[in-house]
Amino acid sequence: MEFHPPLQSATLIKRYKRFLADVTLDDGTITTIHCANTGAMTGCAEPGDTVWYSTSHNPKRKYPCSWELTETAKGDRICVNTARANQLVIEAITQQTIPELTGYETLRAEVKYGQENSRIDILLQNDGRPDCYIEVKSVTLLSENGQGFFPDTQTVRGQKHLRELTEMAQQGARAVLFYSVQHSGIENVSPAHHIDPTYSTLLKQAIAAGVEVICYQATLTHKSLKLDNPIQFTL
Repeated sequence: MEFHPPLQSATLIKRYKRFLADVTLDDGTITTIHCANTGAMTGCAEPGDTVWYSTSHNPKRKYPCSWELTETAKGDRICVNTARANQLVIEAITQQTIPELTGYETLRAEVKYGQENSRIDILLQNDGRPDCYIEVKSVTLLSENGQGFFPDTQTVRGQKHLRELTEMAQQGARAVLFYSVQHSGIENVSPAHHIDPTYSTLLKQAIAAGVEVICYQATLTHKSLKLDNPIQFTL
């Protein structure tokens, strides 16, 4: 995924109202940009961090600039635009760079399924093979020593998705939980039992029922994003 033109940098003043952030541009101008992330963004939005943003030419947008990446004081880069996680997984599957998910003829996104009125992020299908249901989660919470966690806050929606994937696996379909790691400092991913114990318990049950967990880390620059680095998942 390439940015045309490349992202521009600014300095974060503060994030507020969930969807907005004030930044200082390189020329000293203060402006407001859009933040496409409704989560806690723990460790991803510290005042003084470098913000990398894209610019839309859509005249209907109130805030034409969008926050894409954070560069921390330690030099870690984090993709804070949560929409990119799904886009990167779809791109990687289409380009056949995820060996675990090759060999399917069709790919559909946002397909209704399950008993709880859900939509699966990605559905892969091929004659003669079980359907493959893939739920994508963006991982940006870094603890110590490269340890990444998901979720970064309690997630009722994430709990529902685990129940739905478990049901698909029990019905004989292939069910995959894909952690799209959007933080350059993360080396390993685990469920955040200390943040959402219910999610952690449901994940263990899902794995026991046959749900697969796949983790890949994205390479993040101001010019492009690419999901290309498999990393370890541990319970």
